[in-house]
Amino acid sequence: MGRAFEVRKASMAKTGAKKAKVYSKFGKELYICARNGGTNPDSNLALKHLIEKAKKAQVPGDIIKRNIDKAEASGGESYTFYRYEGFGPGGSALIVDCLSDNVNRTVTDVRNCFTKTGGKLGVNGSVIHGFEHLSLVGVKDFDEEELLEILLMAEIDVKDIEEEEEELIIYGAASELFNIKKAIEQERSDVEFTIDEQTMLPTNFVELTNEEDNEKFSKLLDMLEDCDDVQRVYHNVKE
Repeated sequence: MGRAFEVRKASMAKTGAKKAKVYSKFGKELYICARNGGTNPDSNLALKHLIEKAKKAQVPGDIIKRNIDKAEASGGESYTFYRYEGFGPGGSALIVDCLSDNVNRTVTDVRNCFTKTGGKLGVNGSVIHGFEHLSLVGVKDFDEEELLEILLMAEIDVKDIEEEEEELIIYGAASELFNIKKAIEQERSDVEFTIDEQTMLPTNFVELTNEEDNEKFSKLLDMLEDCDDVQRVYHNVKE
């Protein structure tokens, strides 16, 4: 299995178990994206992509609309993006992305998650060098050579294409996400993307063979997921 498979297994399990948290996280992102780039998805491609992701995650339409409409109103919340890096049990490394209106609350909550599970919060740059910022795009019913030719004709620099079960996963630069999708859609307008996202993918994975480390790591993930300000957690632990 490819690197993306290990990350996606954990991610899908978490989102399936905590729908309310998923709705809240998407709502906050939709609000900020619409506020910064405009509420029209046709002119704000980032918002269009985020709406598509929210629908795939089964976020109700009224939640999507409410948060976009809220961005049009004057005033409203003001969120800032914060990224934290830390070390968890068994040599694990984590990146925690947050959106917050109170940095003191956020850093305290995130730090508590690490310290209560035997880890520690690191300084900026202590972990991120072990991750790559990439676009992941997954498709089915394509031949690898056909897919590579489509992307080369569109002058898109593809880092890798991996086969995972019945789909092909394209690894590209983070900035190329929309271009990769557009090139494939122009070739086959009815294509359905099994995955389309920007992510932080570890260059190497670690395995937690110690049962205690596994339990502490699972607890760390659960605690971070329960933090209202935490949007995404990336880690290098092989499932």
